[in-house]
Amino acid sequence: VSDLRPSTLPGSFDVSHSMFDLRSPPHRFMKRYDSFSSVPSSTSSRKDSQGSNRSLDTITLSGDERDFGRLNVKLCYVSSVEQIWITVLHCKDLSWPSSCGENPRICVKGILTLPKPVHFKSSAKEGSNDMEFMETFVFAIKLQSLQAVRLVFKIQTQTPRKKTIGECSLALRELSSEESSHWLDISPPSK
Repeated sequence: VSDLRPSTLPGSFDVSHSMFDLRSPPHRFMKRYDSFSSVPSSTSSRKDSQGSNRSLDTITLSGDERDFGRLNVKLCYVSSVEQIWITVLHCKDLSWPSSCGENPRICVKGILTLPKPVHFKSSAKEGSNDMEFMETFVFAIKLQSLQAVRLVFKIQTQTPRKKTIGECSLALRELSSEESSHWLDISPPSK
């Protein structure tokens, strides 16, 4: 087994950090793993933490890791009036279960996970691969309260019945007066 770790960084992986960057859609992982297929099997395996050899050629994605789409949001905190501005821009590459029908009506529900949670919801749009929402929500909340919580988004169908088809979240530790744009990977809803 070849050890490709740099001597200056003991314990680092022998694959680039970006391969495990969870902000990248899972299909990017597959492309990167495919590039290992040209590597001879003698160098494409390494000892994992339990000491057993694992071939990188055999890593596959389970159904739960497939691409569910991404949500684009913008955040801004206006300190002079102690307000958080949350803009839900759009969903890209959105997928939903076939049980929801061909074009279900879809909305984005947001939750600020404060001790008394704050809920908000976009208007429902006809489901498509690329959906624009362009809706802004404003709440008067002290910055110190926000920096310890998460902003959770649930992608929900309204028709044929209400159902959460995906979710994503974002920590608000670095909220500032400068507007920031975020692309969040949508995951299957937690059980």
